[in-house]
Amino acid sequence: MISISPAACGRWHSPVFMLIPAYFAVYGGAAALAVGLHLLLRHRKLQAAELALTASRQAGLNEPASLHPVVDPNRCFGSGACVKACPEQALGIVDGKATLVNASACIGHGACVTACPSQALSLVFGTAERGVDIPVLSKEFETNVPGIFIAGELGGMGLIRKTTEQGRQAMQAMRQRVQQSRVDTPLDVVIVGAGPAGMSAGLSALHHQLRYAILEQEDALGGTVYHYPRNKVVMTAPARLDLIGEMNLGTEVAKESLLSFWQDVVKQTGLRLQLGEKLEGIDRNADGSFTVRSSQASYHAKAVLLALGRRGSPRKLDVPGEEQAKVVYRLIDAEQYRGQRVLVVGGGDSALEAAIALAEEPGTTVTLSYRSQGFSRVKDKNRQKLKQLQDAGRIQVCLQSTVLCIEATQVQLKTPEGERTLPNDTVVVCAGGVLPTPLLQAIGIRLETKYGTA
Repeated sequence: MISISPAACGRWHSPVFMLIPAYFAVYGGAAALAVGLHLLLRHRKLQAAELALTASRQAGLNEPASLHPVVDPNRCFGSGACVKACPEQALGIVDGKATLVNASACIGHGACVTACPSQALSLVFGTAERGVDIPVLSKEFETNVPGIFIAGELGGMGLIRKTTEQGRQAMQAMRQRVQQSRVDTPLDVVIVGAGPAGMSAGLSALHHQLRYAILEQEDALGGTVYHYPRNKVVMTAPARLDLIGEMNLGTEVAKESLLSFWQDVVKQTGLRLQLGEKLEGIDRNADGSFTVRSSQASYHAKAVLLALGRRGSPRKLDVPGEEQAKVVYRLIDAEQYRGQRVLVVGGGDSALEAAIALAEEPGTTVTLSYRSQGFSRVKDKNRQKLKQLQDAGRIQVCLQSTVLCIEATQVQLKTPEGERTLPNDTVVVCAGGVLPTPLLQAIGIRLETKYGTA
């Protein structure tokens, strides 16, 4: 039998011990409130993710444009770390698992893969419904043709940070090949493309004192970025460049600032560019060297780096009158079309962004023509902005329409209601590009169609 002394009883009835129940009542209630708020917020986030997924499917936006994550449901336990790491809000938790709820917003930077504590995510190309042709590359970015390397968007990676890193790493591997070669050539390497991958590779070639040439089909550097509309915001992340050090322009930077950075790099380092030279072919010689043929000259080198964009040559409409000077295939500066009657053709982000930029110029009349019933695989912010301008009468949208012919002062459209004539000063075609697949096949580079695989 346990006996309690009178002194102990006195202690239990002291003022300090009498406060214990009140202490637990106050702090226990606060803890319960915190847990309740946490569960409520979590429930709302789950609901938002499910709604986003449903809206994405209904709008036809559940097909990712390029590299994107897939989730292994056996590994995923729904921590939400990947959701927090995604700045595009492309991921959400649905039924307890990470899910790509807004596929069109995903740009494949891989921050979600790095953040996942259970390694449940991996990056893949294409989907089961839509395959993507990707060159087969070694870990050094070399193709099945010895001496020809690929870096950047053509190899499936369009992110600036990763393309610059690929260009630098590819040049390191090419440097070893060049040093081991016994062939005597005027150049060590030819780099095709002056986008981020090509520019980074050029800096590395200069750093390693290699004899190089950089060919760019446009009249300015920048690659795919060069084709962006004026003031378009570009996603960036810190990257290391030989001779320059770290390139850190912030997470978002205007197109003009990024191009200005590269122009300053050229001035600072003396990097040489052969602008306005389009690649026409590559011949592999008996001694293992290469003859690179451009629209202006031929170059003899030990190795070749293809830093081309996947856009390739712009896709044309193949209609009468398309050869006129008023037909362009990119919008660089909307201001130059101020006060004009402009037809934009296309249904992707580039077409919507072009139409939006033009509509914001005073006095410009904008019509957007697209052959399908709705816009698929476009960013939600572009869709919302287009609707705002459409509701305000700034943009006229003609769905299920195609261009029949382009005349000097007008354009003929085919619509469900019949043929329609639009007064017109300029036509901006944003119908994407033709992949340089025939060129790659002619060189002998092997391609693999990815259906949701790495």
